[in-house]
This record gives sequence, C-alpha cells and structure tokens, in this order.
Amino acid sequence: MEYGLRPLGREKFWFWVMLIPTLIGLTFGALGSILATLGLSLTNWDLLRPPTWAGISNYLALFNNPAYFKALTNTFKFSAMYVPGVVIISLFVAVLMNRKIHGVSIFRTIYFLPAVTSAVATALVWNMIYGRDTGILNYLLNLLGQPSICWLCTKNALMSVVVVNIWGAIGEGMIIFLAGLTAIPREYYEAATIDGAGTFDQFFSITLPLVTPSIFFQTLISTINAFQAYDYIYMMTRQGQGDSSVPVVVFSIYRNAWNFFKYGGASAQAIELAVLVILLMGFYFWLERRYVVYE
Repeated sequence: MEYGLRPLGREKFWFWVMLIPTLIGLTFGALGSILATLGLSLTNWDLLRPPTWAGISNYLALFNNPAYFKALTNTFKFSAMYVPGVVIISLFVAVLMNRKIHGVSIFRTIYFLPAVTSAVATALVWNMIYGRDTGILNYLLNLLGQPSICWLCTKNALMSVVVVNIWGAIGEGMIIFLAGLTAIPREYYEAATIDGAGTFDQFFSITLPLVTPSIFFQTLISTINAFQAYDYIYMMTRQGQGDSSVPVVVFSIYRNAWNFFKYGGASAQAIELAVLVILLMGFYFWLERRYVVYE
C-alpha cells in the first residue's frame, strides 16, 4: 500500500524544477567539497604553486606529528567533558522548564539566548569574565581573600572553554529535551502518583526511559559539535604566532591551512577527523539498538 501524495503530469516537471537548486547545492556544496578535500589531502599545495602529488604521505605524516596528536588529545578531552555536560545539564534545565510555573516562557527564552547569540560577542564577554587582572571572577576571588587565577592559561584553559561551550549549548539541548518531555503522556505520571511513586521514582522509572530518544539525538549532536569546536577556542585561547593554549583538531586544520599554507596536510587532518566522527556515530547507533526506548 502506498501512502502520501505523488506528483502527476506537469506537477512532476515543476517538482524537479523546484528541486534543482537544492540538488545543485548538495552536489557542489556538500559532495563537491568532500571530494575536493579528499583530492587535496593527496597533494602538497601552498596556494601559490600548482599542487603536486603526495599520495598518502600527508596521512602518514600525521602519525609523526606531535602537534597533531596534542590537538587530537585535547579534542577527546574536550568531548569527554562537553558531551556529558551538555546532555545532563540540558535535561535538568528542560525538566525544570517543563513545569507549570509563572513566567516559564521568560526563563525558557533566557536559557535559549546563548544559542542564538554571536559566538564572537559571547567570547569577548567571557574574556572579560576570565580576565586575569580585571576579570569578574578574579575580582570575586580577591574579595574573598584568594589570589587571582589565570583562567585561560594552559593549565586551566581547557576547563574554561568547556564551561563556555556548555553554557552556549544548553539552550539548544533544552529545546530538544522539552520536545521529548512534552510527548510523554500525562496518564503515566497520574498512574504512578496513584501507586505512590515519588518525584524521583517517576523521573527514573518514566521520564528517563521515555526520553532516551532525545538523549540519543542530543548525544549525537553534541559529539559532532565537540569535534567541530573552534569559534570559542579561537577567540579565547589565541596566543602569539597563531598558536592556542588549547589546540584542538579544527584549530590545527585552520592553522595549517591559513598560517602555514599546508593545504594538503590540513585536508588530511579534516578527512581523518571526519572518519573519527563517522566511527563514533556508528558506535552510537550500535548502542541505540540496545538502550534507546521507543514508545
């Protein structure tokens, strides 16, 4: 049995006419850029001279590049803190915002504002908060008799940028979890209340299992965002000569391409990063079949 509407006659013609711009964009913007990056990763190119064939030497060079391994390690550390932080805090905020309280729409808006605020403007504000001499955090520490801390120095920079990135992603995660929470039938909670289940029992027995599809989706999105983290890190941890106190893979790709003009090496890093994300997504989908509950 077939479902849905199918274009007939001249509708088919206009259907393809309307679809052509999107197909062109996907072909040249998405597929074309992937193929171009893959091709560049097999060459040596400095943007000034014609590319020369390098084969897989750019990929082999990554295994002997301490700077790349440092960036890769920082990326995994960043992801290990960022992904659980976004998922847990977003779920907690969504549960609070799902209650019938006065002015809840105002609070939802406040929590969502960082998601639509310019990353550059946000990073500049957090730079003022983290400032060593004039920052708000150190001012509060000094009032308590504690010495100032260099929040964006190498020792503390990773945790500092993780906090900012989590803060910026809570609003988006909250919306995803609110959609999942509002889809849970109220009858389940009413029946649990009659049976004597408390708030925590209802959360772990009803809410958490039925919101696992949203947890799964938010984990996917957060992981992809974590491996693509760049804007806050670039704005907040830049050092002299284009370096960073927390170099991650995307920052390394940018630096190799636009500081050192090593487009072949930068493309190889981009391809390897994409492969890592694809493998992680495959692992997540393997876990989905075992732990995600669909009503």
